[in-house]
Amino acid sequence: MHRFRAVIAALTLGAPLAASAADITRIASSFDDDDPFDLFFDVGFERTQTRAKIVREQLSANAASDASEVREVNEVWYKGVDARLNLALAFGLWKDLEFSFKLPVVFQQNESWEFVSGTNSGNSTIDNSCFNPDGSPYSSEGCVGRLFRVPQESYRGGLGNIHFGLAYAFFNQEKDDTKPTWIVGIDYEAPTAKLRNPSVDTSDPDGDRGNVGDRVHKYQLYTSFSRRMGAADPYFKAYHTIPVRGPKAYSNCDQAGANPATLGAPGNCFNGPWDRKETGIQAPSQTGLLFGMELVPFENKARSQKFAVDLRLMGNYVGRGRYYNELSSALRKLLTSEDYLQVGGQFGVTARAAEAFTIRASGNFLYNTDHLLTTEAVGQDLNGDGSVDANPGSPELNPTFDWRYDLVSRRFRAIQSTTFRFDLGASFSF
Repeated sequence: MHRFRAVIAALTLGAPLAASAADITRIASSFDDDDPFDLFFDVGFERTQTRAKIVREQLSANAASDASEVREVNEVWYKGVDARLNLALAFGLWKDLEFSFKLPVVFQQNESWEFVSGTNSGNSTIDNSCFNPDGSPYSSEGCVGRLFRVPQESYRGGLGNIHFGLAYAFFNQEKDDTKPTWIVGIDYEAPTAKLRNPSVDTSDPDGDRGNVGDRVHKYQLYTSFSRRMGAADPYFKAYHTIPVRGPKAYSNCDQAGANPATLGAPGNCFNGPWDRKETGIQAPSQTGLLFGMELVPFENKARSQKFAVDLRLMGNYVGRGRYYNELSSALRKLLTSEDYLQVGGQFGVTARAAEAFTIRASGNFLYNTDHLLTTEAVGQDLNGDGSVDANPGSPELNPTFDWRYDLVSRRFRAIQSTTFRFDLGASFSF
């Protein structure tokens, strides 16, 4: 007979569906002697908020040494809010072999920028820019250019990318209590969401919201362990995400003809080495580790009741790449970001009232180390003379390089960046 049970989905850091012992190692298993079929259905609400101060490099004179030095000045506060509903399904293909499917429905993916205290339109370098994208000074007198409007908001939403997962448990403590649970799996994120075009203005709250898709395939390889020992259930997970550019992925050169105002050398677009691959999205790889422990102060196995507290430490490395970052919607293009680390923790609670139903709530906090947001390479040395010819009209110039903010002494950096996420979910199984 079919067993009817429930377990909450483990969604932290993009984890595919996980199971008993700790939630991080849940596995749906079928064709067992006492359990012919497992099917889990999970539904959860997730809200993520990122806040960062954005500063900008500025070249200034050093009175003590009669030389110029680069210092950073405060510009704007950035806030990004992502609220979504996650629908997930997992079932056993064979003994300890699970297939999973997840669809996120993004209610909002909104961003806002407002001046830091002490900064205004009169003294901000955002509103008082002196150069054009190609590095030439404005034809009018004074620094009267504006990089983007402050304050400003951006509104996006829609169906997100679909996830497919496959996981296998080499050991399963539920079946052999002399061994831990050990799972190896892959989570594939397909580029199914509608393409996000950063050049489109999405600042009107009453207008059409922008899309959320990046058109990038993402393959996450992971392994996780857990071992129940009395009231404690410690666990571990390691993963690595490999991005692969998908069909019709966005390139900054897509706007070269209609709106070259964000490109330093639009004439080089799709010429020589500057093809779609070189000027398009280059999503970063990610590598992460998490360690945690589930503490179970109450459990009634006869009634399948359980209350647990989950404590977790997390670390994540985000590589360098050109993608949608904290300034992309404001500057209307893909931007090249420096690599950075995310470190933090999570606190969660799980309550299982019966074998058929489990609910879970958790909150996690991440600190994002300081990182440059505009650090595009100026070009490529095509003739092998050891340097890049940066003169106007040079075929070596990177068309997506913008002299206003990619040049050292004009770049933007995110500091004091934090991310907080809240999850509330429930799970059913048939």
